[in-house]
Amino acid sequence: MTASRHISLLVTSGRGPAECQQAIAGVLDVMRNEAELLAVDFNANGALTKHGFKSAVVLVGGADAEAFAKNWRGTIQWRSQSNLRPTHKRANWFIGVFDLSAPVQTPERIQASDVTFATFRAGGPGGQHQNTTDSAVRATHRPTGLSAVAREARSQHRNKALALERLQHLMAAQAAADETAQTASRNELHYALERGNPVRCFKGHDFREMKGG
Repeated sequence: MTASRHISLLVTSGRGPAECQQAIAGVLDVMRNEAELLAVDFNANGALTKHGFKSAVVLVGGADAEAFAKNWRGTIQWRSQSNLRPTHKRANWFIGVFDLSAPVQTPERIQASDVTFATFRAGGPGGQHQNTTDSAVRATHRPTGLSAVAREARSQHRNKALALERLQHLMAAQAAADETAQTASRNELHYALERGNPVRCFKGHDFREMKGG
C-alpha cells in the first residue's frame, strides 16, 4: 500500500474578534463531517480558547484530499448575530484557510515510547464494509498533546502505523504553523483575509451553508 499524500492547512481567525474564533470551531465541525462523507482522512489540532480557536492546523489525506482542500482554500464567511455582544451591529465574520508549506527545520522522528495508543470501534465512511471491531486507533504524542486517528484498515496493527505516520505529518504541519508565526508571512496569512470575496459562506450558529454566497 502506497502512502497517501497529506495536505496541511492553516485555519486562522487573523486579528478577528472572539466571534471569528467561534467561526473556526464551527467550520472545523463542518470540515470534519465533509471529510467523513468523502472518506478523506482528517486530523486537526488547535489551541482551544474560551470561545473557540484562534487558529488550527488541519491535516487531510487520501485520494480526494486535494479536491477537499481546494473546496476550502480562501476566505470563509460566517453570517450570524453575535451571541457574545448581542447589541453589536456587525453580523459578518471572516476566517481564512491557507496551505502550509513544509517547515524549514524538519521535526525529529516521533518515538513510539512517547505515544499513547487508544483503540475504539471504527465508524465513519465504509458503510457495511466498515470495521465492527475495536481496530480504530488514536495516537497521542504525550510531550505535545498532538493526536491523530486511523480507522480505515481492518488490522489494529496497520491502523497504529497509519496513526503514527499521520502524527508525524501533523507535527510537521504544526512546526510550519509555528514558523509562520515568527515571520512576515504570518501577516499575509492572518491579517490580509480578503473581506467580501468568500469561497464559502455559512449562516447561524448551526453553520448552515449558504449556496451562492
